[in-house]
Amino acid sequence: MTPILSQKIVLPSDQEASGRTLGEEEVALLTQAIESGTLTSTKGNFVKTLEKEFAELLSVKHCHAVSSGSAAIHSAVAALNPEPGDEFITSPITDMGALTPILYQGAIPVFADVDSRTGNVTARTISARLSPRTRAIVVTHLFGNPCQMPEIMAVARSRNVPVIEDCAQAFLAMHGGQYVGTIGAIGCFSLQQGKHITTGEGGLVVTNDPALARRVFLFLNKAWGYGDPNPDHYFLSLHYRLSELQGAVAVAQLQKLEGVVQRRCEAAADLTNRLEGISGVSTPWVDSRGQATWWKYALLVDPGVVNGGAVGLARLLKERGIASAPRYIQKPAFQCQIFREQRTLGNSRWPFTLARPEAIDYDPSLFRGSFDYLEHVLVLPFNEKYTEEHLEFIAESVRDCAGQLTGGAT
Repeated sequence: MTPILSQKIVLPSDQEASGRTLGEEEVALLTQAIESGTLTSTKGNFVKTLEKEFAELLSVKHCHAVSSGSAAIHSAVAALNPEPGDEFITSPITDMGALTPILYQGAIPVFADVDSRTGNVTARTISARLSPRTRAIVVTHLFGNPCQMPEIMAVARSRNVPVIEDCAQAFLAMHGGQYVGTIGAIGCFSLQQGKHITTGEGGLVVTNDPALARRVFLFLNKAWGYGDPNPDHYFLSLHYRLSELQGAVAVAQLQKLEGVVQRRCEAAADLTNRLEGISGVSTPWVDSRGQATWWKYALLVDPGVVNGGAVGLARLLKERGIASAPRYIQKPAFQCQIFREQRTLGNSRWPFTLARPEAIDYDPSLFRGSFDYLEHVLVLPFNEKYTEEHLEFIAESVRDCAGQLTGGAT
């Protein structure tokens, strides 16, 4: 046993202060917001500042802040104004908050399979699900590892459909030298507790399209035309505004984002080097054209080599105080009750009642990559506060535990 494994090591957690960059800067701006007495973003300045500065950081024309990452996706979907029964091609390996907004707008999530190396959808898997009713494509940059966007955009352009990028886990990730979220028609980000920067809950929507930006702005404001000569509630929508308290925290957090991403990238490179050569354990694959920003660090564990696979390795790591997550979401989204039993509005099953049979065909043979990925993936905890000692502890714990499960040293 190496010396590091004989020590009591407690990893920083992004669920509390030890793994977050929250500090005096956030407190100072919160104080300003509270002392101003203006906590609504319709009258205050912090949310407007956040929107302006995030747009400048990504070099996009428009940014709107919303109350959550799910609200960001919902606003993006609503901005496209789909007809009931329209289809949105998306991933089954994603948070439910990226899927329910599609249903709320009366559209049908059509699941594409994923690359078993990354958990991301690809141009090939998207192409297999296209139909005359395809209204848009939603791509999720899982764990901050960007999808192969040039190929996906080529497919989208060939069918003249927009791409929504779910960048909830991918702040400042890049592909081909361009920030994710700025490649498709609309980019959506999350400020939830565990993301690269946080306001507890919150989201951001970016676009270069003024018409889409206008629809997003209206949708998050109950479709009330703030600033219009004769405003009205123009269409059915919700209230998804961010408060000035959250805006104040976000403005301070945004100044730290580039440093957070740099540290995560350095730590991920260090961890990858330390994990090399472990039998049955593969480090993350990233396209050579891409730059991941490491929301989490996801291993692939071969159950044919490591007894018990990802689940068995996670059990031993937990005994060391490392709370890893085998399978990530446990099962593809289409196996959850909302899809399996079509539980939506009352007993209506709407909008599933509008769907083509092929669009809601969840036969496992169509999703071999998804099931393969979930069988193998083991998500390690990760944040920007990890030191070399933390990384060594994780790497040596994985090496030691994997060795025990393969019947020998690795």
